[in-house]
Amino acid sequence: MRAMVLEQVGKPLVLKELPCPKPQTHEILIRIQACGVCRTDLHIVDGDLPKPQLPLILGHQIVGIVEKLGKDTTQHKIGDRVGVPWLGQTCHACEYCCSNKENLCDHPTFTGYQRNGGYAEYCTAHENYALSLPSIYKPEEMAPLLCAGLIGYRAFRLAGDVQTIGFYGFGSSAHLLIQVANALGKEVYVFTRPNDQKTQKFAKSLGAKWAGGSDELPPKNLDAALIFAPVGELYPQALRAIKKGGRVISAGIHMSDIPSFPYSLLWEERSMSSVANLTRQDGLDYMQLIEKIPLEITVSSYPLEKANEAIAAIRDGSLEGSAVLTI
Repeated sequence: MRAMVLEQVGKPLVLKELPCPKPQTHEILIRIQACGVCRTDLHIVDGDLPKPQLPLILGHQIVGIVEKLGKDTTQHKIGDRVGVPWLGQTCHACEYCCSNKENLCDHPTFTGYQRNGGYAEYCTAHENYALSLPSIYKPEEMAPLLCAGLIGYRAFRLAGDVQTIGFYGFGSSAHLLIQVANALGKEVYVFTRPNDQKTQKFAKSLGAKWAGGSDELPPKNLDAALIFAPVGELYPQALRAIKKGGRVISAGIHMSDIPSFPYSLLWEERSMSSVANLTRQDGLDYMQLIEKIPLEITVSSYPLEKANEAIAAIRDGSLEGSAVLTI
């Protein structure tokens, strides 16, 4: 099979011909149709996330068809369309797994980081961590929902019962989440790079109540703010934008250092937190939701061998919507 392989951190991916993987016990073999390209992949390539399992096939927003079943596999059948997200497996034994917090598992395995992912023609996945997918989306539309969609949704839920919410950064995750938030009757305020009028216009086209630069304050104080951009300086700026008792939540896996800021920004019961990974229940709930709320998904498609170009587009911020490899 063809695959784009990360052989060395900090170096471009290499197109290689590799043996097709074989599904082990409780695994399925998937013929990949599409795989989303995520900012997390960029962090792995750049070395921001330590100790990837090299050589590595990146990709954790995988959509494909079940081709073969491993021993004792019962959750899926040949011909099913499935999705494989970031969470590849958990230990089922630590305190977090035993308290319905498997996203915080002490001994997890992550797709496209500690096991090979979807920048390839085939991959394997543990049957219990592969999601059945709604049929209303094309493969290239479905792919970004498996991380950008899911992580944004988890962050949104952690914000609580809010009416006004800010999005700092308007890339793959935010452009999907704004549609869910609008459908649920929320007001969304979008913050982009300063003077990025193109992205602000895009946000307004998807229903943003207001859009401006991250160096601006919104026209009203917000109930909560979600940070999608990996920029630590946005935390104190978001604290300035929220009400007393409001929440600022980071949806990213990596962020630059948060600078010092006056305690007055945090006082009055404002809070700061983060989202870590996802649970299988998040996946089940989200798949049911997006079947009821059909999303308009903006995708830039790349052939498998152009994976380096897709990663570069995320790095320089030139991408509108989500990057997807079509296999």
